[in-house]
Amino acid sequence: MDSIGVIHGRFQVFHNDHMKYLMTGKGKCRHLVVGITNSDPVLTRDDPSDSRRSGSLANPLTYFERYTIIKAVLLDAGLDYREFSIVPFPVNFPELYGCYVPLDATFYLTIYDNWGRRKLELLQGRGLKTVVLWVKSLEQKGLTATEIRQAMAAGKNWESFVPPAASDIMKRMAIPERLKRLYEKI
Repeated sequence: MDSIGVIHGRFQVFHNDHMKYLMTGKGKCRHLVVGITNSDPVLTRDDPSDSRRSGSLANPLTYFERYTIIKAVLLDAGLDYREFSIVPFPVNFPELYGCYVPLDATFYLTIYDNWGRRKLELLQGRGLKTVVLWVKSLEQKGLTATEIRQAMAAGKNWESFVPPAASDIMKRMAIPERLKRLYEKI
């Protein structure tokens, strides 16, 4: 078992497959660092492997909102607050990784597409220890946050696709209503 593991994602919005991803990573280490990517527009950069990930429509939740949701779902899943940390993670700026996460950790990731392969390349390019948790095609991926955001905006079922703690917080923060207004503008 690794001492420290790092896992990362946009988590825009956090859903049940994100939970599987985090808990799989946590099962491999004593302390899990959850890196939230695209946490700040200044530290968000287009990447030719998937330029949609950097746009404002793909990143409607703030870092604080995602931090709050992830903390709540991990605590609700039974983790002790001492077993995890949540930090910004500028995935497109490898030269900054050491400012946010311990570089001697093991970096866990999943691969579904060119963007997943690109992230592996970025991590390995810095000489970091990486473990690919699984490789699947996009057709096998399962849930996507894009589809859940669209369901929220359309007033359709979305709650069954997210952990209960995430649903509670997103409703309390009026995120479905904000997404509806955002999608009405496009």
